[in-house]
Amino acid sequence: MSHASELIATDIEAYLAEHERKDLLRLLTCGSVDDGKSTLIGRLLHDSRMIYEDQLAGLEVDSTVVGSAGDHLDLSLLMDGLKAEREQGITIDVAYRYFSTARRKFIVADTPGHEQYTRNMATGASTCELAVILVDARHGVLDQTRRHSHIASLLGIHKVVVAVNKMDLVAWSEDRFDEIRADYQAFATGLQLVDPYFLPMSALLGDNVVERGDNLTWFDGPPLMEYLETVDVAAGVDLDRFRLPVQLVIRPDGDFRGFAGTVVSGVLRPGDPVVSLPSGVASTVDRIVSFDGDLDEVGPGDAVTLTLADEIDVSRGDLLVGNDDQPTRSHEVDAMLVWMAHEEMRPGRQYLLQSANGLVGVSVAAIDYRVDVNSLEHVAATELALNDIARCTITAERELLFDPYSTNRRTGSFVLVDRMDNATVAAGMILCASSVWDRSPAVGLVRHRSEITPEERVARFGQRPCTVLLTGLTAAGKSTIAAGLERRLFDRGHATIRLDGENVRLGISRDLGFSARDRSENLRRVAEVALLANRQGLIAIAALVAPEANVRTRARELIGDHRFVEVFVDTPIGVCRQRDSSGQYEAADRGEIEDYPGVSSAYEQPTDMDLRLDTSVQDIDECVDAIFTLLEDRGVLRG
Repeated sequence: MSHASELIATDIEAYLAEHERKDLLRLLTCGSVDDGKSTLIGRLLHDSRMIYEDQLAGLEVDSTVVGSAGDHLDLSLLMDGLKAEREQGITIDVAYRYFSTARRKFIVADTPGHEQYTRNMATGASTCELAVILVDARHGVLDQTRRHSHIASLLGIHKVVVAVNKMDLVAWSEDRFDEIRADYQAFATGLQLVDPYFLPMSALLGDNVVERGDNLTWFDGPPLMEYLETVDVAAGVDLDRFRLPVQLVIRPDGDFRGFAGTVVSGVLRPGDPVVSLPSGVASTVDRIVSFDGDLDEVGPGDAVTLTLADEIDVSRGDLLVGNDDQPTRSHEVDAMLVWMAHEEMRPGRQYLLQSANGLVGVSVAAIDYRVDVNSLEHVAATELALNDIARCTITAERELLFDPYSTNRRTGSFVLVDRMDNATVAAGMILCASSVWDRSPAVGLVRHRSEITPEERVARFGQRPCTVLLTGLTAAGKSTIAAGLERRLFDRGHATIRLDGENVRLGISRDLGFSARDRSENLRRVAEVALLANRQGLIAIAALVAPEANVRTRARELIGDHRFVEVFVDTPIGVCRQRDSSGQYEAADRGEIEDYPGVSSAYEQPTDMDLRLDTSVQDIDECVDAIFTLLEDRGVLRG
């Protein structure tokens, strides 16, 4: 519904042009049960003269039949449209209203306060830029107030109005308002809310909704409508990273093939390069087609159809992105979940994940922690119940394309769907690609310190602890050198532990394959064992392919640069092939072994290794001598 304007009668085209130029604010009302959310929206519409006469007449009749506002007009009935809502006096479903003023257009979502319908609140909040969180002045900040505030923060809503409603029922007490404001501020310190606006009001009587009224003279801030008309919510819109999820491929004839969708971030012009994901095929934009004709530029929120200069394969569910700064790709992500189902969620169960990138089968691999909505503390959990909020690890059957939710709400969000009944069971916000390297330990664990000091261990063993990582291609000679080094150190009286790649695979890593992710996890486990050995004063010797440079860097960071020695066994691949008695290289050549470093996947050679060896020109004793000398030079060996 639009505001009244003299232009409507005198120049309708000028009015429409003026209306089109207004920006749009999406907001929601939320809070606990019976805080007055529906009444507030009804009051906004009523006092702004946004209700038609026939609606008002019907409202007056309904107020006498099913109203709950006594002698007053029950404005909540404008929003509570379901029969069950009117009978119970509560909001169940999300109700949307469109209206405008002379300054701005609005879409407001009235969301339910009852815990049973928290999932509906999360749905309503997912597209909003501002939240009006109502607090009953009689009851103060409740659990559901905290839960809705946390969900709003998780969903990227940083602008919040804390509307302390029903001030008429506490005698318009300024002290009571100050008390509630202090309680909310103490709780919200851990949330990402930008300067919450605290507003005393009475939605029933209208004070501080559209007009100031006569009962809150001690408050000098603007009423709600004025704040909504002037608040800046445009900051943070991403104009740099172009993203367009393809919703439809349009092919009316043989001469036109367009890819339709809504731009969620970035700016695009004809001639700009784009990449189609997941295929990675590049092209350039030929035309940007809209209902009003071809456009010279589009940005966030524009629904358009793109045609490309090249005939490349782009399907529904693909993502068109800019040539630079592409989204993250990963089979495993860390995400915040708002659990919406009555049935508990336990790790390992299978679900469908629906996102801008389409539908994919997933499982919840682990619950990192559950959030206590009262204290915001992280609590250990083995399952999730209705309305729980938790950080979880999600594993997908195919690679996910995403931006972190904090960067892009559209490409970083998803819902989980039950495979059996297609019910939505959770809303999710992706934090990052999951890496066990970065995962927090279980809540409540405390590291126990040994009573034996590092200096005592140095004196006992005659050595300083360190980890020697021998890396290189398969059959380069790593394990043979490691065995020779272990014998040399033992014969000289030193204490060691040898972590051979194949032995590790037969034990602590027997559950891992040979993908890049599994190789990363294998090295992480070896590094953790080596670190434990170092803390006991031992020298750890690890022999692994470890093909990824960044993963080897993570191992160095975990163990500590001061006690990490990286030895690159740089034997030519031709020599490695000749030595390979198991036939793995030949099998990789035939495509029988995937992700084989040096053949079907890359081996990233170290550039900052501590020592380089080549067993095609150095025998094993020479290699061991070189490592032994390096350890002596670094002060590792003392006896």
